Amino acid sequence: MAGNVWIVAESWKGSISDATYEALALGRELADGLGVRLEAVLLGHGARAAAASLGRADGVLYVDHPALADGVGEETSRALAALAAARGPGLILVPTTNVSWDLLGLLPARLEAPLVNFCREAVVSGGGVEFTSLLYGGKMAATVGAGAGPVVVAVLPGVRPAEAGKGGAAPAVEEVVADFVVGGGVRWLEYEEPEAGDVDITQQDFLVAVGRGISNEANVEVAEELAAALGGAVCGSRPVIDQGWLPLVRQVGKSGATVKPRFYVAAGISGAPEHTEGMKDAELIVAVNMDPSAPIFSVAHYGIVEDATDVLEALAEAVRKRKG
Repeated sequence: MAGNVWIVAESWKGSISDATYEALALGRELADGLGVRLEAVLLGHGARAAAASLGRADGVLYVDHPALADGVGEETSRALAALAAARGPGLILVPTTNVSWDLLGLLPARLEAPLVNFCREAVVSGGGVEFTSLLYGGKMAATVGAGAGPVVVAVLPGVRPAEAGKGGAAPAVEEVVADFVVGGGVRWLEYEEPEAGDVDITQQDFLVAVGRGISNEANVEVAEELAAALGGAVCGSRPVIDQGWLPLVRQVGKSGATVKPRFYVAAGISGAPEHTEGMKDAELIVAVNMDPSAPIFSVAHYGIVEDATDVLEALAEAVRKRKG
């Protein structure tokens, strides 16, 4: 495959997202295997300082324009398409986040290039790259090859540890001018900060997750007791969020947050792919479910076939006694 490997760096308020570092770690492996340069592409306005943390890349291509300040996909896709037409990358890796959805829809169309969506793995094979892409909400995985570039790749969160994409000396930054048309049907209005006062489950070392198997909302309190004993927080699967038992910011899964705690208790959760994609990389997973064939047991390190609320109560008591 000819052409360098590009990583589209996602920047917000001067900081690079963890999803960018995860994609950067994967990109480093692919570029080394193909024997090409790894370049991070940073689009923004007054954001050049953010490039200093992208040291795993061989260099950074920085495009500065007022229209790129807010990450509107219509503008970023035009800028990236113009830059790609001039530079000819082989692969363009884009972290899959809420910010990048419109970019991922527009960029392949502008480049008339293939899109590998929902990519969870990529390896160099026979001088090319093979991708593992999830289908049908994660129920199936397909292995696909990449032809002549450019190929746009939507990289799922968690493909590599974020720490693996950090480090290294500040890379050389080349400020380039992308010749693209400004203006379209989408305009940035404002950013609304989420309500304060709730926890960020992505930063917790200990999480107690609840699903419909806890029977009713009152039993969330039992999970809260265990979370308090552990020094962590309670989260949940989508059905629990949809029923209003927990706020949306506590949802784990493909349509929620991706978490990687040290310890994850899945109580009364069946283990649908939508949920497991968001928690399968936790260091230690304990699953509790009355159904011995529940899919959650396939990703758990330890499984308990028992009533979820009974186990949560027993675990909370055991932790409190252990702490003295």
